[in-house]
Amino acid sequence: MSAALRVWVKGVGLWAPGAGSWLAFREIVAGRQEPGTEGRPVAEVLPPNERRRAPESVLLAAAAAGEAVRMSGLDAATLPCVFASAHGDQTITDYMCATLADTPTELSPTKFHNSVHNAPVGYWTIATDCHASSSAVSGGETSFGAGLLEAATLAVADDHDVLLASYDIAGAGPLGEMTATTGPFAVALLLSPQADANAMRLDITPSPGNSGSAPTGDAWLDSIAASNPSAHAIPLLHALAMAHSTALRIAAARELDIHVDVGVGP
Repeated sequence: MSAALRVWVKGVGLWAPGAGSWLAFREIVAGRQEPGTEGRPVAEVLPPNERRRAPESVLLAAAAAGEAVRMSGLDAATLPCVFASAHGDQTITDYMCATLADTPTELSPTKFHNSVHNAPVGYWTIATDCHASSSAVSGGETSFGAGLLEAATLAVADDHDVLLASYDIAGAGPLGEMTATTGPFAVALLLSPQADANAMRLDITPSPGNSGSAPTGDAWLDSIAASNPSAHAIPLLHALAMAHSTALRIAAARELDIHVDVGVGP
């Protein structure tokens, strides 16, 4: 086994069906609140005009990322960021494929602009005036684990706080039938290489394997985890919400897992 990457979670953001924020998620997991009915994600970090025209994938990623940065108290403009998604914006991809097949001259330039995989990180860096490094990661069903490994590696190697956002939306058309992504979900983690007594600690170790998402035993959580590749984060988020020390395995690539030891404080 390789040496562990040790980081601290200084901020968390989340949008899930039934929980429009990390605070709501924690209340539901603790049994103090029932899942609600969430509407369109509210990405307050985006200017109003951009918020109105942005697709669901951008709103999801920006809403979760904005919440994580606010919780951390850090300046988004200074934060390197990693945005991860298994399939990008499936609705726009389905639209583009259908339009190119039937009426290619009617393809919307705006839809094309929003179709690229790094569109959400582009919206984010422009809105926050961020000139730090940014990357867009895609690893299929293992995208959350791949993004977590990338962000933790950057944090430790560069000795700098790093923002991770992972998001996916429900599939549409023939593509949706292939991906079996049935609901939207986004999560963001602000990872720091600096010890913090008030933050949860993650020790991340790459190891051979091909794990699936371990069930939590909670029907609501497990249904979300099964509906979306980015929601493979659910067991980790459950541990963070309950402040439980535990060990998890998260798939990060084909035949590669990351072993995550969750702890409290330094």
